[in-house]
Amino acid sequence: MSVFLDTSVLLAGLVDFGPRSAPAQSLLHAVAEKRVRDATTAWHCCLEFFSVATRLPPEYRVSPSDAAVLLREEVFSRMAVHDLPATDRMAMLQAAARDGIAGGRIYDAHIAEVARAADANVVVTDNRRHFLSALRHGMRVETPDEFVAGLRNKRS
Repeated sequence: MSVFLDTSVLLAGLVDFGPRSAPAQSLLHAVAEKRVRDATTAWHCCLEFFSVATRLPPEYRVSPSDAAVLLREEVFSRMAVHDLPATDRMAMLQAAARDGIAGGRIYDAHIAEVARAADANVVVTDNRRHFLSALRHGMRVETPDEFVAGLRNKRS
């Protein structure tokens, strides 16, 4: 099963926000331990992680050099990082226009299209409603809590 991790999972999994980070951290531990073997994300999610992590409130903020290290060691070395193929870009924009997607929602539509192009079976995100477009492509959309619970059930 191909598992696509959204920015929200990368952020909570790599920056400790306390108890609310636990599900995403458990998921990234499962990736590191190879209990989740086919984890993917988007280049856009990596850039978004870098942007957000380096401008968080001071108690959580990550330096740019630490953000680059986290991406290299925890993301690039453990999962595939995809981008939307050039041949799919215009079709994505046309679908977004047809669906009335406006403003910042275009970024989530783009990430969902990258997940589709990467043949993901499930998108894991804390922003489920942002990824409803993934459902029409047959992908499940789960929170980190739901996905980690499913991992536990498989081991039982």
